[in-house]
Amino acid sequence: MRFVIIGAGSVGLRTARVLRDSGHTVVVVEKDDEVLKRLGDEGFDTVRNTGPLAEVLERADVEAADAVGALTDDLNTNFAACMIAKQAGCRTVMRLDEAYGEEVYRQYASDVDEIIHPERLGSVVVTNALSGGNIRAIADIKQSLQIVEFTVTESSPMGGYSLSELELPSDARLLAYGKGDGPLDLPTADEVLDVGDQLVVLTDFRKLGDVRRLIVGEDGPQVLAT
Repeated sequence: MRFVIIGAGSVGLRTARVLRDSGHTVVVVEKDDEVLKRLGDEGFDTVRNTGPLAEVLERADVEAADAVGALTDDLNTNFAACMIAKQAGCRTVMRLDEAYGEEVYRQYASDVDEIIHPERLGSVVVTNALSGGNIRAIADIKQSLQIVEFTVTESSPMGGYSLSELELPSDARLLAYGKGDGPLDLPTADEVLDVGDQLVVLTDFRKLGDVRRLIVGEDGPQVLAT
């Protein structure tokens, strides 16, 4: 999938990293030259946020994006970006700081797909809001660790194998397992993985893509979901 992230503050940058490490294409729109340089050094595609917003998003190729996260600290910029993205057929996620009251929330809620308050759970909330599918971020543990729930798909190379045969990367740990729509429980070695089963894994961001390919599969939907 292709995502456009507008605003590379702490939440925007963390979200961009999580999406990229999950195998997605991410374009980051930012106005600060120093931040843009750091993003370039990390290998991100970037667009400088100068000039009319519609032209900026055109340079970011919003027409090809699946979703846009408007995550600046400016409400008007975020809303305008979402309206442009909506016209392009994108899923829209808008940042709204908690300082704004319920009345403001209701004013904008019907026009975007989802409003997030990044002060609450940071990049986990934003990442989940941006897309739907077979991976769900549950919690940030620290700078490099995240708890993620994966769903086994038909494309999974582990389908039909037992948990004892699941060889996760060294920086990942299986925390819980759920059979189909059943409740999550502690994993047991003899459980056999079938389509729809849930696995909760503690993983380093750098290994997130490897874990996804192992459980979800290369051809399965590669998205983070609510």
